[in-house]
Amino acid sequence: YLLAHEQLRFISEDEEDTEEEPKLKYERLTNGVTEILQKDAASCMTVHDKFLALGTHFGKVYLLDIQGNVTQKFEISSVKINQISLDESGDHVGICSEDGKVQVFGLYTREGFHENFDCPIKVVALHPQFSKSNNKQFVTGGNKLLLYERNWLNRWKTSVLHEGEGNITNVKWTANLIAWANNVGVKIYDICSKQRITNVLRDNASLRPDMYPCSLCWKDNTTLIIGWGSSVKICVVKERDPTQMRDLPSRYVEIVSAFETEFFISGLAPLADQLVTLYYVKENSEHVEEEFRTRPRLDIIQPLAEGCEEISSDALTVRNFQENQCRDYRLEHSEGESLFYIVSPKDIVVAKERDQDDHIDWLLEKKKYEEALMAAEISFKNIKRHDVQKIGMAFINHLVERGDYDAAARKCQKVLGKNMDLWENEVYRFKTIGQLKAISQYLPRGDLRLRPAIYEMILHEFLKTDYEGFATLIREWPGELYNNMAIVQAVNEHLKKDPTNSMLLTTLAELYTYDQRYDRALEIYLKLRHKDVYQLIHKHNLFSSIKDKIVLLMDFDKEKAVDMLLDNEDKISMDKVVEELKDRSELLHVYLHKLFKRDHHKGQKYHERQISLYAEFDRPNLLPFLRESMHCPLEKALEICQQRHFVEETVFLLSRMGNCRRALQMIMEELADVDKAIEFAKEQDDRELWEDLISYSIDKPPFITGLLNNIGTHVDPILLIHRIKEGMEIPNLRDSLVKILQDYNLQILLREGCKKILVADSLSLLQRMHRTQKRGVRVDDTAQAFGVVVFHCRHMFHKECLPSPGNLPGIQYCNICSAKRRGPGSGILEMKK
Repeated sequence: YLLAHEQLRFISEDEEDTEEEPKLKYERLTNGVTEILQKDAASCMTVHDKFLALGTHFGKVYLLDIQGNVTQKFEISSVKINQISLDESGDHVGICSEDGKVQVFGLYTREGFHENFDCPIKVVALHPQFSKSNNKQFVTGGNKLLLYERNWLNRWKTSVLHEGEGNITNVKWTANLIAWANNVGVKIYDICSKQRITNVLRDNASLRPDMYPCSLCWKDNTTLIIGWGSSVKICVVKERDPTQMRDLPSRYVEIVSAFETEFFISGLAPLADQLVTLYYVKENSEHVEEEFRTRPRLDIIQPLAEGCEEISSDALTVRNFQENQCRDYRLEHSEGESLFYIVSPKDIVVAKERDQDDHIDWLLEKKKYEEALMAAEISFKNIKRHDVQKIGMAFINHLVERGDYDAAARKCQKVLGKNMDLWENEVYRFKTIGQLKAISQYLPRGDLRLRPAIYEMILHEFLKTDYEGFATLIREWPGELYNNMAIVQAVNEHLKKDPTNSMLLTTLAELYTYDQRYDRALEIYLKLRHKDVYQLIHKHNLFSSIKDKIVLLMDFDKEKAVDMLLDNEDKISMDKVVEELKDRSELLHVYLHKLFKRDHHKGQKYHERQISLYAEFDRPNLLPFLRESMHCPLEKALEICQQRHFVEETVFLLSRMGNCRRALQMIMEELADVDKAIEFAKEQDDRELWEDLISYSIDKPPFITGLLNNIGTHVDPILLIHRIKEGMEIPNLRDSLVKILQDYNLQILLREGCKKILVADSLSLLQRMHRTQKRGVRVDDTAQAFGVVVFHCRHMFHKECLPSPGNLPGIQYCNICSAKRRGPGSGILEMKK
């Protein structure tokens, strides 16, 4: 079951059943350990951050580095080493053996404690701070638990902490708390208060404690994890409320979690808020298949208040697992690096948390290349073994093998990056498998580029099989990626076989544009009536090239062509356009019409010509043109309109030429439209026209009705009514007369209303003037005793300075104001001093 490089093979149930990634990885501890276990068997081990200490069945203790190399060897006994204990500094070690020997000494000095007991000593534990002079304490356990303390005389003082309940099978010391297990249960002793603070009874009383020993592990200084048989309990040491102490210890233990497991526990270790459990699986267990029976299992579980949740489970193939019992396995751990050591007589396996490299390895193994690539990119700075590009290439190869060529090509953009050699290799590979089209849209086309031959090879491939794809590449790829002339030549060769192919012609025009041969491109666009022709002209200022192609442009799109010509009169003159369009009257009309709409005066010399153009192609705009043009010859216009019997236009021209009576006559005779005739008469505001209108209408009842309804505000209706013959039937006469009366009443009301407003305003202004003139006027002229004349306009004069009053004695006017007006306000106030 072992690989050639001695890496442990394991089977993860999660991985096998649900394809979930394992949480741990494993490898066998080799080097010196391999040689030791070939001749001897491991009985116990303890782990320090700096080294390992291994005890054997032949009474030897080896100090190992973390790779398993032997650094020191101690011949302790000839029989089994039961337990090894190290202090936190790693400077002192405690060892006990089956023949009753106990040794506690410094690794760098041989001083210490050496004692032989008359019974097997199963456990030993040093105070975590044993290196400090005031903490020289350790405990040993055989049939009783003894505490050894060095006193001030440098002698060891012994105290019995517990006895009478069988052999002590395990002991763990953290800070000031000692936990031990015997045949009955687990106790905890407080070294400071010298009190035993709890007794946790074991649940599986039917199991032999020597065959299924208790596993103890301190998660921290107050949390103890107990595993015994198939039972797990997590205990927390807490401070007791001082008011509740009485004769009780100052601390107590609370069991925060307790649950049963499927298998028998051989070891426990904490992993953050989870537990790592080493299980011994009995051969007759029904929980696993025959092939994996009796293999130990290493599980990660999540403790809950009333149970646990399995996170992962691995069955381990350790050497001689068929011969091992529950008591033969131990689980030791290193707190610093989350390393877990599975110790068995003939094998030591190291389990550690899987890192990002392991995660990527697993993804690659499961062919989850995209996830592996993303993981590698995220942790690029920390990647040790993996080359991101290699992972990406593996992914691309996998996609190609699967036939997902588009996805493979898309990944090339991300994976190959700036490596142009890899890019070229991939292009040739895609050519070999006939998938150049797939990779074409992802090729580099920015500052970093492949050789032009690569792009040309792809363009030729498209030109053979896919004109539309070829056209897309020409539009999307910058022209400098390839030899333009070579591609133009290839396109021309294809056009010889299919000269009317619009797709190829359009693409050829684009190639000519890239090559700055705009005249050739323009010819093709005009031939194809392509929408981009105007953009091409504007963008590359091709107005000199289109002077003889104006008709073609207008045939394609009159509106766009005219707008372009009018916007660029400085480049193509109006006269040139008119000259080109002289034989195409309709196009000429469109051009001149838009020119006139922009500026009524710019094309005045063509206004005479425009009369006939409007008359022929655009009569609705003829009358507006005649109204707005100041340069149109009226006689010519009248002649054309009369020839074509355009009555409305003729009426307008006659009125504009002063022949209003003839214009009115045409309205009445040819249009027979009384409303229009009335409107015309109103516009001209000529009494004679009204007389003509009345005379023409007097024998036509409908006309009389129209006049009665509209004449009241312009002509006295009595004139019309007196001329109506008696007995004539006039439609709606009553309504018309009522309307005349209503209009008359309305006029009277309006006049009266205006009169009231005028009188009120006059009175108001007169009162204001009167109040103003009644006000006193302050005169300040104290320099000399002169008479002063003050006018109501507030101008003041010395009396001697005023001219004589003239013909009206006693009345004078302000010299300043009288020059402007005469009237009220010019009366005189005379004051004398």
